[in-house]
Amino acid sequence: MIGSRSASIVLGVALVCAGFALKALWLIDATALWSDELYSVGKSFQASPAALLAMLRHDTHPPLYYGVLWGWGQLVGQSPITLRLLSWLAYGAGGVVMVAQARALAGHKRRGWTVPLAALMAFCSPYPIRFSIEGKSYALLVLFVALAWWWRNQGRCVPYALAVALASLTHFYGLFLLVAAGAWDGSRRRWGLCFAAGLGVIPALAWIAYASDYLFSSKAGSWIGGPSFALLEDTLARGLGVWPLPKLALLLLTLVILRRWGGLKPGRWLDVDLLDRTGVIPSALMVVGVVLISFFKPLAFSRYFVVLIPALVPVLAVLLGDAQLNRGGRLFAGVVLMVVLASWWGPGFAELDPGLGGVREQDQFRMVSRKTDGLVERYSPRARLLNLSDRMEQSMGRISAPVAAWGDRSALRQRLSTTPHPSVIWLASSGPEQALLRKLNPLQQEVEQLGYRCVDRSQALSHGRILRCQLESKLNPVP
Repeated sequence: MIGSRSASIVLGVALVCAGFALKALWLIDATALWSDELYSVGKSFQASPAALLAMLRHDTHPPLYYGVLWGWGQLVGQSPITLRLLSWLAYGAGGVVMVAQARALAGHKRRGWTVPLAALMAFCSPYPIRFSIEGKSYALLVLFVALAWWWRNQGRCVPYALAVALASLTHFYGLFLLVAAGAWDGSRRRWGLCFAAGLGVIPALAWIAYASDYLFSSKAGSWIGGPSFALLEDTLARGLGVWPLPKLALLLLTLVILRRWGGLKPGRWLDVDLLDRTGVIPSALMVVGVVLISFFKPLAFSRYFVVLIPALVPVLAVLLGDAQLNRGGRLFAGVVLMVVLASWWGPGFAELDPGLGGVREQDQFRMVSRKTDGLVERYSPRARLLNLSDRMEQSMGRISAPVAAWGDRSALRQRLSTTPHPSVIWLASSGPEQALLRKLNPLQQEVEQLGYRCVDRSQALSHGRILRCQLESKLNPVP
């Protein structure tokens, strides 16, 4: 009977996890590529590796993800779907490694709910869902960090050093995290692991030296603000989903109720050995270091803390899976778990599902590309991104080959300095409304000063604006 119930639980959890993963896959092309994903296109879909490296020398991030994406594009094609599919595959592989890590840490005697909980957190929680179908490096970073903790826990120094190198070259938060791990292992006199981490970070340090002119300039990371409560709230929202603070309060209340009436006994929350083996202690050291440094040079950015997931998922699964609850406690915990999963299934996909009003990071470049298909004399303060958007939309067969590329403000001025002026000019941009208008209005003012009259042709487009600017006939007389 017990074995049958356990099999039913495992099957049910597997179906839930598969449902989340397949829904993410179903939504892989549902929303437009946002600005960072288009930058990934511009960086990675180059003609050659040499061109790729030359461009990345002036970028904020290390090169591995973009190099992998370049090879992936050569293998399967360069399109929005293939861009995001690489992340979805890494998301699945990283989840498997985290579940295996939780299973290994729990041992053979007390697995209980450990493996099912690890699977639910690895495949269904908002952080993995959000980045599972995004053309950025985060899913690949999670996979490499999960492999690093896996091999570190096993004491296998050679593959651990390799995983350290891969994570460090994928994102600098991977470098920060594994430098902290090496320092921690050194303080515990685990010299083999310390040396492996030190050896693994050398390629990333070499890249920093290669790209130092840009990385140490004021441009690098200029969009990152200083530490604030908003940073904490945004990070919690990415980890817990909508209503993060009420949800955190609910989870804490649940623990209190289970402790008092549900039969929950004191757990191993301060088990230093467990926190060490899962990588939680090095992760905490990295967070403290990054936040402290951010008071002088801002580095702390909420989406970057996805690097903590490979340590947190196994340790939470082990600690919660150890719980021995009475019948009422199991029922109450099950209800809370279903409430949390429901909040992850619905609102957790909201930004990825246009049927729920989802617009990823408030960018709608795809719709601007479609609505201006076949037009000429197009100008935008975000011309490069719109050209990349046109390229991706053309690869999907959704627009025809552009008659002419988008021009930026400089190109617009150059065009207006020659005569005759074009009878119609199209101005467009996409992004959060306030920022969009701040950048687009100067272009509109320039053409209007020359006698153009601009009419909004956005047709209720959210997070985007398209203007048709026609030269008034009195300023363009017929000879």
